[in-house]
Amino acid sequence: MGEKNVLGTELKACCFEPKTGYYRDGFCKTGAEDIGTHVVCAIMTDEFLRFTRNRGNDLITPLPYFQFPGLKAGDKWCLCVSRWKEAFIEGLAPPVILEGTHAKALNFVSFESLLEHKYAPEQNEL
Repeated sequence: MGEKNVLGTELKACCFEPKTGYYRDGFCKTGAEDIGTHVVCAIMTDEFLRFTRNRGNDLITPLPYFQFPGLKAGDKWCLCVSRWKEAFIEGLAPPVILEGTHAKALNFVSFESLLEHKYAPEQNEL
């Protein structure tokens, strides 16, 4: 039985370019070693990238040693659920791809919160 997303269906890939996920396999899967619980598949915005950098997690600067390419607005990435929730509380949460967001996210945030930020392809602000 495969991993499930927040919709209760099979977890879909978040992104292969750049390759995301705690395991760098393109999926927002998690395990005991993933202390940050990188389960929210989100589309980066400049606003969110500035927010998280100001909180001490620079997602813009590449770190090749950790297979991290550095992100820009429009990139898809598996975020730590706690950082997404923090951004949500501040009104800065990036759009979420529900099909690629692991069901474990629901242990930390409500489905309604994620649904409120569901990515819609017609969004122009990206």
